[in-house]
Amino acid sequence: MLAGYLALMIAALFTGAAFYISFAEQPARLGLDDRALLAQWKPAYKRGFAMQAPLAVAGFALGIVAWWLTGRVAFLVGGFLLLANWPWTILGIMPVNKALMATQPEEAGPHSRALIVRWNRLHSVRTALGCLAILAILTALY
Repeated sequence: MLAGYLALMIAALFTGAAFYISFAEQPARLGLDDRALLAQWKPAYKRGFAMQAPLAVAGFALGIVAWWLTGRVAFLVGGFLLLANWPWTILGIMPVNKALMATQPEEAGPHSRALIVRWNRLHSVRTALGCLAILAILTALY
């Protein structure tokens, strides 16, 4: 059952990070001027990706292990919900990421600000997937 509790911990870390980005960091950065907004978003995105991507994979792996050991399908569901962040990022968010990364700070303006606002709406799906993963794993545990 240790794998199940570790999967829950990883899902909670992932979801907490996603929630923080959408509901604390994003509103704070929107108070910046367009150039500073873009300049802040770029390294923050890279660091956030470096943190969240491995968490999604680790949560998936632990969900698979917990399912394998217990036979509880909800662990499998929780793991796949965490892993779903990868295709969502690649298919849903990556086009916006690429446009923002290609924008030079001196080109920042209303268009780059609108893209960052759109990015946050798309990123909020990560929080929802994480919450659903937590619920699935909790269901499996209890």
